[in-house]
Amino acid sequence: MLDTRIEAATIVDGTGAPPRTGDVGIRDGRIVAVGQVEETARETLDADGALLAPGWVDVHTHYDGQVTWDDTIDPSASHGVTTVVTGNCGVGFAPVPPDGHRDLIELMEGVEDIPGTALYEGMPWGEWETFPEYLSLLDQRAFALDVGTQLSHGALRNYVMGARGRANEAPTRDDLARMRDLVEEAMRAGAVGFSSSRLLGHRSMSGVPVPGTFADEDELLALAAGMARAGSGVFEIIPMVERMGGEQCETELELIRKIGLESGRPVTFTTAQPPPMKDMWKRVLAFTTEHNAAGANLRPQVASRPVSIITSLKTYHLFMRRKTYLEIEHLPLPERIREMRKPEVKAAILSDPDVPPDQAGSMANAYMLFKMAAGMMFPITQPMDYEPEEHQRLGVRAEQEGRPVDDLLYDFLLENDGGNFAVLFLANYAEGNMDAIHTMLTDPHTISGLSDAGAHVSFIFDAVAPTYQLIHWARDRKRGPKLPLEFVVHKQTGNNAELYGFTDRGTIEVGKRADLNLIDFENLGLGELEVRHDLPAGGCRILQPANGYLATFVNGVRTRADDVDTGARPGRVVRPGQA
Repeated sequence: MLDTRIEAATIVDGTGAPPRTGDVGIRDGRIVAVGQVEETARETLDADGALLAPGWVDVHTHYDGQVTWDDTIDPSASHGVTTVVTGNCGVGFAPVPPDGHRDLIELMEGVEDIPGTALYEGMPWGEWETFPEYLSLLDQRAFALDVGTQLSHGALRNYVMGARGRANEAPTRDDLARMRDLVEEAMRAGAVGFSSSRLLGHRSMSGVPVPGTFADEDELLALAAGMARAGSGVFEIIPMVERMGGEQCETELELIRKIGLESGRPVTFTTAQPPPMKDMWKRVLAFTTEHNAAGANLRPQVASRPVSIITSLKTYHLFMRRKTYLEIEHLPLPERIREMRKPEVKAAILSDPDVPPDQAGSMANAYMLFKMAAGMMFPITQPMDYEPEEHQRLGVRAEQEGRPVDDLLYDFLLENDGGNFAVLFLANYAEGNMDAIHTMLTDPHTISGLSDAGAHVSFIFDAVAPTYQLIHWARDRKRGPKLPLEFVVHKQTGNNAELYGFTDRGTIEVGKRADLNLIDFENLGLGELEVRHDLPAGGCRILQPANGYLATFVNGVRTRADDVDTGARPGRVVRPGQA
């Protein structure tokens, strides 16, 4: 007898094959039948034509801390994600020297905007030191989805080199040998990859670049050699984008190619369209195509929507460091709004100089970005238009109304009882549309990622990208061509699972894990943004719910029903090649 039979579904199986109508039978966590299934089952779900797809595989998340205190792993679980990869961007929490967690927390908080108070209070510090011990800790836990994690360059340098590593000094020969050995140890213990960041904007709370930002070729190749000795894992790296606009673009890409050659492993690396370098991504894709044809395994990691940050009175905003505002910021939001609506208070805040925060790497410094780019922001509407037109920009509206944009933004943020949000596109919208994203997604070598789920909790909400990708690209896009449903599903299931060696999932085939999403595709949608104070120590985060997930299965167990958590926790630590 089957455990579950899903009848009359529109099956999009994650391989890229066109949709077909059929049934799926599940037993002992596995898919045992696909097509016309007659065997009886303990539970039968009549899909009535609803979309049945593999569970989403999100390869770019930052749940490194959250997985030690939380078993729900939201917002990913509520958006159909059944497998996540953590430890990206060169930041993580293992290995960690005894009593050395402060440096890693300050690094994670500065780079990924995860409240340090939550990491101090929520994580069981002292229960691990090495990377294998960290994995062993996670092995003792159960989750709503599966968790794979990577060894991070920042934690490794900090562990081996201490203050020298954090200061980005060059490693000694002994340092290199030990780091190489620890990479091999982590891969053999079950790390799904190794991550490093070369992005100058990635800095700790003290303003110091991530350890490894300036690592030379010898260091990176020594780390790659550790992966080669283990024979597993993906090397994930954030290129030094600041070098990618001119002649150094090929130099940076050549370094990435050498890492792949030395490791013998796939290399995935962030690829986007920042406004100052509108055509950089084209050079990246051309380089990748050329060298993959010669045997490389380079996988540019691209986003399904513009790379963005948001602003509201509940999170970060342009006025948050003004002297007059700082005097009222402690007030509950309704009282703060009442004060801000007073003409004399508004006039003072608009004319006040900014008071810089004490910590150079604090996300509170975002006020400077909002100050420079206020006119480039778009209001967030419901339903959300993530491909807005030029006339919707706040700067255009301010010009039409004949007033400064900061004056308009001030009033906009006060509207809707302080519930308004505006968005600033940092990349992938340089031409005022998403045509570049379309081309990046359809390139056969790219990986769909960059959701940053679990990170930038008061800054972005891209954790909903798996849902958004389906809605926008396969159903709702109006300002350009859509993408076939089967392509969009494959891009975030079979494609990503194959990259990380998750050979038992990612497609709906007999013998594969029953990690599945049953979706009311026509009515699939995203709700309004909300700010919750549900992290340890009362830390806040921005969430956006989904509606239309009729059921999510992890290892054959129904973890969500009609967009509600069932309380089941079948998720475990996943390792490459695990069957």
